[in-house]
Amino acid sequence: MPPLPLLLTEAATLAKVESWLQFPLLRLGDATLTLLNLLSLVTWLLVVLVLNALIRRLILRRLLERTHLDVGLQFAVTRIFGYLFVALGVYLALVASGINLSSLAVIAGALGVGLGFGLQNIVANFVSGLILLAERPISIGDRIEVGGVAGQVRRINLRSTVVVTNDNITIIVPNSDLTTHSITNWSHGDPKAQFRIPIGVAYGTDPEKLKRVLLDVARGQASVLTEPAPSVYFEGFGDSSLNFELGVWTQDMVHSPRRFRSDVNFAIEKALRENGIEIPFPQRVVHLRPPTGPVDDTSAAK
Repeated sequence: MPPLPLLLTEAATLAKVESWLQFPLLRLGDATLTLLNLLSLVTWLLVVLVLNALIRRLILRRLLERTHLDVGLQFAVTRIFGYLFVALGVYLALVASGINLSSLAVIAGALGVGLGFGLQNIVANFVSGLILLAERPISIGDRIEVGGVAGQVRRINLRSTVVVTNDNITIIVPNSDLTTHSITNWSHGDPKAQFRIPIGVAYGTDPEKLKRVLLDVARGQASVLTEPAPSVYFEGFGDSSLNFELGVWTQDMVHSPRRFRSDVNFAIEKALRENGIEIPFPQRVVHLRPPTGPVDDTSAAK
């Protein structure tokens, strides 16, 4: 058995530690926030975050991977469940820490009014993120164009969406921009899209021959879909050329539109050159007319 002085010292130390833990940090109406409440709250919040990560990673994703839902919908369900779990976990952490929620309601209301103006953009982006996850106008893996930015959606966060371009440049787009501006989504509903290539040829070119050449080029491209079939449109008569347009359907516009456009243009140029079809350039003919009035021979001699 330890000697009595040692027991008294330990008891005094425990009493001192307990007094520190019960030290009032903040008074909330009739309740008092102590160091013990704060430590308990931090511990419970850490537990909530860890459980949220484990549930999302080990349970939800395994369950959803066995379903026929697409990847974007699986991501949306996982994120929404995570937000609800964190909100419920924070509420339970406050209750378990012994913090009076009625007292916090008054302070939260006052802070909400004061911070509402300063945080309105953050709140707007957060609500927009929930709208994106619920309505799913864009999903993970979609190729979008918004505000001059074109790329593939990699992640939809609380405040912003991560878009990666074909040059591997990461663009952070605020969620509010995706809900308030027009978005071009190449992947929404159906990944295939029609790509139209304008072509101008010299006057005198046989249109039927050009049509056959362009269709042969389209059929020779592995990235061009056979259904819907490619087509050629006669757009009209230009100042220096007959204007046509080759329409092809592809799924590569979602992943590598620039490479697809370049490959088709290379093939068209080669086919036109091999078939002797000229691509004109603008020309201007200047006619010089002799003067119609009398000529001043004196000034001409000088």
